[in-house]
Amino acid sequence: MAQLLLMEPFRAVFYTPYYVALDRGLFAAHGADIRIETAGTPDAAAARLLDGSADLAWSGPMRPMLERSRNDASPLRSFGAAIMRDPFLLMGMGARPGFAMAELASMRVAIPSEVPTPWWCLQQDLRDAGVDPAAMPGIRFMPMGEGAKALLAGEVDAVLLFEPFASALEEQGAALWYAAASRGPTAYSALYAITPRIAEKEAAFRGAVAALGEALDWIAASTPETIAELLAPRFADTKPAHLLAAVRRYKSLGLWEGTTRLPEAALDRLAVSMIGAGAMSHHPGYAACIDSRFD
Repeated sequence: MAQLLLMEPFRAVFYTPYYVALDRGLFAAHGADIRIETAGTPDAAAARLLDGSADLAWSGPMRPMLERSRNDASPLRSFGAAIMRDPFLLMGMGARPGFAMAELASMRVAIPSEVPTPWWCLQQDLRDAGVDPAAMPGIRFMPMGEGAKALLAGEVDAVLLFEPFASALEEQGAALWYAAASRGPTAYSALYAITPRIAEKEAAFRGAVAALGEALDWIAASTPETIAELLAPRFADTKPAHLLAAVRRYKSLGLWEGTTRLPEAALDRLAVSMIGAGAMSHHPGYAACIDSRFD
């Protein structure tokens, strides 16, 4: 059995397919003896791949795409899609039926400072609604926990964050205004590695992708209660009610539906968002960023 060091960028409920594959022994069943470490940030996880101290990681396909846009010799490649919808949620105090994206133009909005992708994607949603994000005076960047507190204190009108922050806020009177998953396919999380390690450990990586596919099938066939029970040990600091609500929401939004093949449309949508936000100058192309041998 091949031994692999897998880097987790940070702990998050939307990463459920990876935890299912780990905790149900699916990786091991497919010949991959995986040891997991938490890097702390996506940048730190990528660094461990590039310096050769880790075998693979999971993260947004934005990482290989960004690196390839800057250096066409970058060895990073994504494969094994797990989450092809955006898990971020826009919350405000009280229900807002018929919410329109253009309403944000005059609001104070807390944007997560931990990772760039949700803001890149929301900016494109705003542009699609005819709003220039650069002209919005109320954008404030802060960690998600601080954003949640700012909303409750009336210091901002809306906050963008992921679960279980959203479910915890709902308990205190907040409401969901917009689920970014509803925009459609957006390449959000997949396995990735450097090309020399993919060639060296192709059989083990192929097993890891097969395990991830079985995890997605298991999630599709399982109730939110069953999924939350499996996740509970990894989220010991999260209230069980919030964890269950988070799983229910993400399952209902179709966050974990699909196969391990990364759809080209999902990558293209992410590329449009990144280019519009000024994160990269051009789309390197699907073949340059995605290793499709595991499809």
